[in-house]
Formats: sequence, C-alpha cells, structure tokens
Amino acid sequence: MSEADRAEPAAKVRKGDGRRARGNRTGFTTGACSAAAARAATLGLLAGEVPATVVCRLPNGQEVSFAVSDGNLAGEGESRVAHAVVVKDAGDDPDATDGAHLTADVRVLPGRAGTIELKGGFGIGVVTKDGLGLAIGGPAINPVPRRNIRDNVVAAAGELLDHDGLEVTLSVPGGDAMAKKTLNARLGILGGISILGTTGIVRPYSTAAFRASVVQAVDVAATQGQTSVVFTTGGRTEKFAMGQLPELDESCFVQMGDFVKAAFQSAVKRRLPRVYVGAMVGKLTKMCQGLAVTHAWKAEVDRDLLADAAREVGAPADLIAAIRGAETARFAAERLAGLGLTVPFHRALAGKAIRSLKACHPGPYHLTVLVCDFEGRFICRLEEDEAL
Repeated sequence: MSEADRAEPAAKVRKGDGRRARGNRTGFTTGACSAAAARAATLGLLAGEVPATVVCRLPNGQEVSFAVSDGNLAGEGESRVAHAVVVKDAGDDPDATDGAHLTADVRVLPGRAGTIELKGGFGIGVVTKDGLGLAIGGPAINPVPRRNIRDNVVAAAGELLDHDGLEVTLSVPGGDAMAKKTLNARLGILGGISILGTTGIVRPYSTAAFRASVVQAVDVAATQGQTSVVFTTGGRTEKFAMGQLPELDESCFVQMGDFVKAAFQSAVKRRLPRVYVGAMVGKLTKMCQGLAVTHAWKAEVDRDLLADAAREVGAPADLIAAIRGAETARFAAERLAGLGLTVPFHRALAGKAIRSLKACHPGPYHLTVLVCDFEGRFICRLEEDEAL
C-alpha cells in the first residue's frame, strides 16, 4: 500500500456527502415525448410529409424541439394514417423508460368536428383498478400529459378540426418489458408503461416520480377498501413483510423507498387505520431521526442515536464509542449481534422509530414496526402500544 493510500484524504466523500459527482443533464418525460410524436404525426397528416423535427409545447409552457424518426404515411384518403416516433432521452436520470420509442399514429375522424380521441396501443398499460384517477379499461395516460398531447394536436391540426376530428393512438415497442421494471402491475396497470409527467422535464435523480407512485399506491389500496397499508423500504423488506403478513392483499404493500413523509401523509389523508413499516437497521435509524426523506444524500445515519440504543441494551463502553465513530448502522448491528444483543437493540430502535413517526405524522392509525436483518430474516415486531 502506498503512502497516499494510507493517508486520510483531505476531502473524503462519505455517504450523504453532496460533493459526490452525479450527472445533471435533464431529459424529457414519456408524456412530453408522446406529445411531440403526436404533434409531428398530425403535421405530417396535413402536409403529406412527417417532419424530421418538431417543436412541442411542454406542460410547463416551455417550447422544445424534438427529433422525429420513422415518420411516414400509409393508406389513402380517409384511411390515411401518419406515423411518428420520438425516442425518449431521460438525460442523466436512471429511468426504466430511457430510450423508449414513443410512437403516435394519427388518422382523421370524418365529420367529428373538434374531437380528439386518444387511444393506447401496444406497450401502453391498461388500467384495471380504481384509485388512479383514470377509467378502468382505458390507457394509462395520466391527466396532465393527456391534456398536453391534446393541446399539441389541436395546435398542429388548425382548421381541420372545424369539420373533422382526429384519432391519436400511442404505442411503445417493448413497453411491456419496460413495465416489469416499474410498480405498474402493483397499481393495476397491466401490459405496458404509463404516460407520465407534470412538467415534461425529467431531472436527474428526481424524486418526484417515485414519490408520486407511493401516493398513487396508497390511493389504490384505500379505494379498494383495504384498511391496512404496509410501507417497506425496498424489495427485500417487502418480501419479508409479505411473509409476516400473509393475510393482507398484495395491494396493501407499498414500497415507499426513502419517502417516509409522503407515505405517511397519504395514509393519514386516506384514514387508513393500520400502518405497518418493514425496515432494516439503516432506514429504521433514519426514521428514528424523524427524516422526511431517508436517502443517504439527504442526511447521514445518526451514530449518536445508534450508540444510545446500544447503551440502553447494555453494550460495553468501548463498543458504544466505536459505534459513535463508525460509518454505518450495519456496523452497530453486526457488533451487537456478536454479543447476543440483536433483538433488544432492534427493539430499542423500533420503539424510537414509532415514537418519532407518530410525532412527525400524527393520526388515529395504529403503527406496527417489523424489523429484519440484511438477509430478510425476522428480528422483531413492535406495536405502538409497547413503545408509547
């Protein structure tokens, strides 16, 4: 090992340190790309040639030029269909739909003045459950992009709409496979992706879309008449929680990720009487801290809190000191496990988490915390009656 390797870096980057480099190039939503494709196809239908680029007005009022690919026209007369594709560029955001080919096919509806009929084709999800604000059996095209698509088509169609209407069919080749990387199936959106976006812009590592999906999942559960919701921090904790609560319907389980505040506010708003949380030691500690968002970029784990919990369950002084200086909550969990203190330590944290969550998000709900280890194995379950 070199001297440089042994030396402590002057500007060491730790978890939660905002200095860590990340891309900052913005991109565009599926809604914006769909609107651009629909506008290009509409212009092509009127002009007899689909343009290679199109200027689209986004929901936020910004006008952006999009490249158009695979533009063509097929058929004759009233059967003519204009086809256009806009490839989604999500910028530096790790988005499951980055590179998706948002496709629009537009045809005239003779004699149906002013009508814009929006349909979903292959790769666009179909709504099968209440609670999404969309018609069951219809395409998963959210209200804001739906309006934006319509507005762009109207702007391109001009006087044609004085006597005829237009049918716009959106599709996404491969959208069914992309949807498997999202929470769509849990929300009752089957067979493809959703057309989303409230501004038209995707910001790198944006939390808005995930936060919205958490709220939407709670709405779906409540609309279906569920009385319990189970918030988990990821796939492993969700699998663990499902094993602990087999009596609950799948719609009760919501991966809140880091969005504690959004999850609990939604549950309180929907007046759900039972709330469960499934977590491991790191996120559990963040909940003890009362954080609205538990991502490492927002705040580090409070090692003093971990050390205090260790002290409460009888850990020796040297270990308590080591925990205060450690980088992760996992360090504390693993060292305490070696002393046979796994269950009391995690019960102490669960109690702190319950008190913090109930204080930050008051409501008439009953709160239960389920804790697992890093392999998803049960450690403890604590009811709020035991903690308050």
